[in-house]
Amino acid sequence: MSTAVAETEEHRALRAAVAALGKRYGRDYFATVVREGAHPDALWAEAAKLGYLGVNLPEEYGGGGGGIAELSIVLEELGAAGCPLLMMVVSPAICGTVIARFGTDGQKAAWLPGLADGSLTMAFGITEPDAGSNSHRITTTARRDGDDWLLTGRKVFISGVDIADATLVVGRTEDARTGRLKPCLFIVPRDAPGFRRSQIDMELQAPEKQFELVLDDVRLPSEALVGDEDAGLLQLFAGLNPERVMTAAFAVGMGRYAVNRAVEYAKERTVWKAPVGAHQAIAHPLAQAHIELELARLMMQKAARLYDEGDDLGAGEAANMAKYAAAEACVRAVDQAVHTLGGNGLTREYGLASLITAARVARIAPVSREMILNFVSHQSLGLPKSY
Repeated sequence: MSTAVAETEEHRALRAAVAALGKRYGRDYFATVVREGAHPDALWAEAAKLGYLGVNLPEEYGGGGGGIAELSIVLEELGAAGCPLLMMVVSPAICGTVIARFGTDGQKAAWLPGLADGSLTMAFGITEPDAGSNSHRITTTARRDGDDWLLTGRKVFISGVDIADATLVVGRTEDARTGRLKPCLFIVPRDAPGFRRSQIDMELQAPEKQFELVLDDVRLPSEALVGDEDAGLLQLFAGLNPERVMTAAFAVGMGRYAVNRAVEYAKERTVWKAPVGAHQAIAHPLAQAHIELELARLMMQKAARLYDEGDDLGAGEAANMAKYAAAEACVRAVDQAVHTLGGNGLTREYGLASLITAARVARIAPVSREMILNFVSHQSLGLPKSY
């Protein structure tokens, strides 16, 4: 794909370098890791050593000094090579960004160097059984107990808790003036008493496992609170907007991988003395998938740029649109790629069938496409709410 218009020379160089790294690992490596129930530790370590995992984090803490624009390039190119690292969405993008923007000096010193060099990872706990995509209905609550906090609640579909050193948990505290609950963020160490996890049995084939969390009066010191107790929503969306951009990068990369595999096949597979790719019934849908992925990438780049420039409001709209567009493009690209290969598209050899399930994740998480349509209809178009 051409990126000359939208990206700087430095971005193109980063893209090429990460693509070379991804090519050395590829889908076979990824599939082996999944089959063995392992984690992509070798790829994670090499990406960290090359500075890719912390490219968005401040230089003073060992990061690359870039932003979400650079980090999204890394994830997209690894995805296009068939070996995306989902924990990049969570650890450096969400948790690293929130701590870099709102953490105390102590929190930054404790976490950012490790998040930047990959030696530390953090999970992110927001989704709840009864709240779903509605973060305003979160019931995990924190209450004061002397100088400490006691955190109680449940979370579901939390990625990578088994390998994370801590989880950045979204809870709610009571406003002393109004009695209303307001969102706050807490760093919960993996071995904190009362913090339990159980793995969710998923059909999805991925190295990163999903967990349900139970927090039973988890006692946390006052310094576990990230940022200002009264600025919860601002801090929360400072993490959610990068999450949406990175999910778009994940989806665009996956879609590119699928289309590239289909194009290779369509050039080589010959029926009636001509490659199947010569037939418009095969060529046109692949061309359409390519166009839709390019368009989604442009919106993703816009969202990343707005976020990195500090325009949180503009980034919120663009990030939601980018996530929506990329998810839809990815699902259609994977579907068409599988269809192009026919029966071969369902074999393990070609590595496309597993993407049918994976592609749909981008439509559902971290926020459903319906909630994005709600956001756009209300915030962008000014239409009244139905709820």
